[in-house]
Amino acid sequence: MKQLEVQIMGQSYLLGCPDGGDARLLEAVERVDTAMCKIRDAGKVRARDRIAVLAALNLAFDLSDRAPAAEATPAAMPTATAPSAPGMEGDSALLLSSLLERLDAALSDDGRLL
Repeated sequence: MKQLEVQIMGQSYLLGCPDGGDARLLEAVERVDTAMCKIRDAGKVRARDRIAVLAALNLAFDLSDRAPAAEATPAAMPTATAPSAPGMEGDSALLLSSLLERLDAALSDDGRLL
């Protein structure tokens, strides 16, 4: 296993990489960096740990949207006023917006993740 030094949101990380996995790892790093920078640049969240959690949730949501896993029923989800991600429509946008609002509310209460 080799190691790659990468940058995410301006910070260096040394990551282990399986042989032949360079391209996939660098693509994943690019996705994470882009997601985190987008949240940071929106200006609402400043703490790196909160940005990381929001980016992780956004990426996980995108992955779950692609996989034919068990879906939450939209009727059981609270409604939101506007989609929070461009290109998303209907129930997916409402679900994401609701999750982000709940996460923001939970994180703003005490300033700690755990």
